[in-house]
Amino acid sequence: MGKIMSNSELVQYRENISVVKDKKIRILVGMATCGIAAGSGPVMDALVNELKEKNVDAQVVSTGCLGYCYAEPLVEVVIDGVSYLYGKVDVQGAKDIVNKHVIGGNAIECSLISKPRSAQSPLSDGMVRIALRNSGIINPDVINDYIKADGYKALAKAITELKPEDIIDTVKKSGLRGRGGGGFPTGLKWEIASKNQADLKYIVCNADEGDPGAFMDRSILEGDPHSVLEAMAIAGYAIGANKGVIYIRAEYPLAVKRLETAIKQARELGLLGENILGSGFSFDITLSLGSGAFVCGEETALLNSIEGNRGEPTVKPPFPAEKGLWQKPTCINNVETYANVCPIINNGHEWFSSIGSEKSKGTKVFALAGKVNHEGLVEVPMGIKLRDIIYNIGGGIKDGKSFKAVLTGGPSGGCIPEELLDTPIEYESLIAIGSMMGSGGMIVLDEDDCMVNIAKFYLGFTVDESCGKCTPCRIGNKRLYELLEDITTGKGTPEHIEKLTELGTIIKDCSLCGLGQTSPNPVLSTLNYFRDEYMAHVTEKTCKAKACTSLMKYLILEDKCTGCTICARNCPVPCIEGERKKTHVIDQEKCIKCGICYAKCPFGAIIKD
Repeated sequence: MGKIMSNSELVQYRENISVVKDKKIRILVGMATCGIAAGSGPVMDALVNELKEKNVDAQVVSTGCLGYCYAEPLVEVVIDGVSYLYGKVDVQGAKDIVNKHVIGGNAIECSLISKPRSAQSPLSDGMVRIALRNSGIINPDVINDYIKADGYKALAKAITELKPEDIIDTVKKSGLRGRGGGGFPTGLKWEIASKNQADLKYIVCNADEGDPGAFMDRSILEGDPHSVLEAMAIAGYAIGANKGVIYIRAEYPLAVKRLETAIKQARELGLLGENILGSGFSFDITLSLGSGAFVCGEETALLNSIEGNRGEPTVKPPFPAEKGLWQKPTCINNVETYANVCPIINNGHEWFSSIGSEKSKGTKVFALAGKVNHEGLVEVPMGIKLRDIIYNIGGGIKDGKSFKAVLTGGPSGGCIPEELLDTPIEYESLIAIGSMMGSGGMIVLDEDDCMVNIAKFYLGFTVDESCGKCTPCRIGNKRLYELLEDITTGKGTPEHIEKLTELGTIIKDCSLCGLGQTSPNPVLSTLNYFRDEYMAHVTEKTCKAKACTSLMKYLILEDKCTGCTICARNCPVPCIEGERKKTHVIDQEKCIKCGICYAKCPFGAIIKD
């Protein structure tokens, strides 16, 4: 028997019903990896429980990444078509949203991270959502949500109304280029694969996203997996392939789970498998889990890994479109590239080509991270300036510090200085200044970053991830790293800098695959734009950013030291001497540069020099 309500409880119960009964209420909770890690699970439970307890009729939806990763957990409340986005919501905040906003009718202004807007309007000025059109809006585990958002409409149109050559022509005219880094025209790749005759062909999705700080593909797969499945089926119809493989790293468990669910649902509805929609066209997709080798982002290394071989690139030609998976013609595109296909089929090539710039059409998704106030996932038209992303969308540099550089393209990209922030984001323009588009990683650096140390960090990543097949990459990058190690530890000379330039150029020219060919980019770009920092390291033996510990020393300021002994008591060596209530001194010969004294001093008496 249920609990008997008191008169006051009954009155409140009826008031709650009265307040919301005529309103259409939808509450979306960001449940991608970023949101879950920040605590969105308990927040969602609190919303559901509070709505149930207060007898409020509202739909609570588990969605993918909403893009504002810096403000997770995120909750979007949509009432009668008006959206309110709340950030950094905790369990109590979730209850407040239900009671004060949903029931009380008053938005909690201090918790909103955007102005109330139409639910159909973009979240931020300057952003255009094509690849991310459904992420943060639909429940990725419910295929009907995708279908309601025009899902599988493009596939139905393709296989029942269009010829394969019509699809290829549309994609070619749209100007869509590969979003995995190379920028090869997608339609041309499909055309080449379609002309190679074979008894079996493959469509492969490259979801082996390995750049440090990059999470574009993961977010698409977690928020809108069906968009990739549908596009792969369309690509299969266009080139005459009946089998698809998604190569995804096992470190993406949520993306893997949602893909498995999406594939199962699509099969159950006859949208994958035999005789799709009664058209006579058959296409199915399987998953292949990678072990996290960065080199497997290179398409031939990826194919070797799928086949169970060592993930190493092969010499091209032949290209995969001729001889790919199991020596059959294979078309490979990355997640974001596929995510653009269905809107192109639905809306036409003219619509897509009208967005972006002359040579770089459409939009690009970037994972904005580093020393920027608003880290997250952004999708912007090609041709937008770097400055607009960092300052308008990203909210500028953290803690009011000075911008120093932005790294685009991950370990394969280059560091771009402030004087080039008005460079438009296009494939060719970024290459011209020593960087590249890459898959979409964008790391912002500030005044506290040493550019020599940054170059060493990314080169170290490449050294660890090299497959070792070719000598320029295996040995050359190791020697390049050793030169940087000498420079950052005070052993460098001006000759080291000349060797960096010479060796970096040789590695670029002689390496077998894209990993080695682009690995010197962080070194060469920082040498080009921040040569003064390199020279300070080798001539003055100083690091201006005070980031290279071997070139730095800690000093105790006589006028600020109170002789409290906190620094000496916490020093692990110990190397700090001095009597209580008298100025202390650090023995530079013994100091291991751990920085504990600097962190522990409550009076700011210890400085980096």
